[in-house]
Amino acid sequence: MKLMDLIKSRHSIRKYTDKQISREDLEIILEAGNYAPNAGGGQRSMMIAVHNAELTAKIGRMNLAKFDRSKLSGSYVSKEQPSCIDNPALKNWFYDAPTVVAIFCQKNFLFRVADAFCMAENMILQATELGISSCIISRGEETFASDEGQKLLKDWNVPENYSAVCFVILGYIDGEQPHTKPRKADRVKIIE
Repeated sequence: MKLMDLIKSRHSIRKYTDKQISREDLEIILEAGNYAPNAGGGQRSMMIAVHNAELTAKIGRMNLAKFDRSKLSGSYVSKEQPSCIDNPALKNWFYDAPTVVAIFCQKNFLFRVADAFCMAENMILQATELGISSCIISRGEETFASDEGQKLLKDWNVPENYSAVCFVILGYIDGEQPHTKPRKADRVKIIE
C-alpha cells in the first residue's frame, strides 16, 4: 500500500473486540514509534507498552476519572465511533482496547508534546499497515496523578522527571471500518 493510501485508510477506532494483538506486531509498532522524529535527535521520550487487557482497562478508567467536561469546546466526535465526549456512559477512555502504549517525555522539555505525538503517529500508521486498529488518547499526566498512578510509574521504573503525554490504544475493530469524513475547505493554502 502506498503511504498516502495508508494515511487515508487510518481511522481513530473506539470500539474494540477482546482479541489481543500479537507480541510480534506490538514490537513492530513500538519500533515504528522508536524511529519517529525527535527534537534535536535527543531521544528524550520513552514508551511503555501494556499488553494486558485487564491492566489496560484499569488505566483507561484512571484516564477518565478526573475528566472535566466543562472544559470541552464541543461535545461531538463521531456517530460511528463515539468517544467518551459523545457518550458519558462510557467509563474506560481506552474503549476496551486490549493493548495501550503510554508515551512519556521529560517534564520540562520544550518539545515534549511534539516528540510524543510524532511517536504516536508513527505507531498508528504502522498499526494500520498491520491491520490493527488504533487511536491516540491524550490526558497522560492526569492519568497518573493519583497515588495508584504514581505506584504504577514506580513499578515501571519511569524516571521522576518524566510524565505521560499521550497513549496509543491498539486492538481489532468491533464492527465496520468508519467512513472517511470529507475534508473541510480552506484548511490548506499555498502561498507562492
